[in-house]
Amino acid sequence: MAAQVLENMILAPVQLKKMSKEEAIEKALELLDRVGLKDKKDVYPDTLSGGQKQMVAIARALEMNPKIMLFDEPTSALDPEMVGEVLKVMKDLAEEGMTMVIVTHEMGFAREVADRVIFMDQGYILEEGDPKEIFTAPKSDRCKEFLDKVINNN
Repeated sequence: MAAQVLENMILAPVQLKKMSKEEAIEKALELLDRVGLKDKKDVYPDTLSGGQKQMVAIARALEMNPKIMLFDEPTSALDPEMVGEVLKVMKDLAEEGMTMVIVTHEMGFAREVADRVIFMDQGYILEEGDPKEIFTAPKSDRCKEFLDKVINNN
């Protein structure tokens, strides 16, 4: 049987980290509040929108106190109205010092938040470095072509 959002969030901390249920609930509620979904604590995940599911997933991961987080196209399946909310949570995490590896086509976000950018094509790293350098003066023709199409819509 599926678990409600709060039950789902406390499972790993209680089972794996041996956190008390009370402490796990308190932390889960704080994290849900942080992502703006405290009011969804008693609903089943399948009733949430894609963006809400993504926010709950971020909160659930944060409950385990990770040193690093991996995001693989976190906004690709979202309603355009939810993209900004998810990116804001991720930007806040970056500002708090969370190390994140993010695979994304959100170039504006990458340019603003990243301290290092890696441009890949066909499974190969074509360019890596400071976001300002890559976004303003890419060295590879493929990176230039990609950025021109994605950022300048050419």
